[in-house]
Amino acid sequence: MAYRIARLNSLIREELSELLLREAKDPRLSGLISFTHVEVAADIKHAKVYVSVLGEKEEKEKVLKSLISAAGFLRSELAKNLRLRHTPDLDFILDDSIETGARILELLDKVKHTVTE
Repeated sequence: MAYRIARLNSLIREELSELLLREAKDPRLSGLISFTHVEVAADIKHAKVYVSVLGEKEEKEKVLKSLISAAGFLRSELAKNLRLRHTPDLDFILDDSIETGARILELLDKVKHTVTE
């Protein structure tokens, strides 16, 4: 069962990325948006979708609100494309791990340059 859930997590993440590229008509969904991780519940009724958005806090909030308002459409498209018996409800959560990683790399680079000088 764990393999099935892991595979479903990956399929949903990939399909959401494709839908965002092909079907998104909302101008708030432009820019660098990445679905970093999906966690489907064991009963396949809910899925947490972690979203990383490059930009300011206001832009991130706009993207999150837009995704939440498009959740029904995205869920119906997932049902069509993935042919699941049960398609989970989508809960979008902002993920700042990419920005945190970039900040850590920047700090490490600064330390490296100060040590070599």
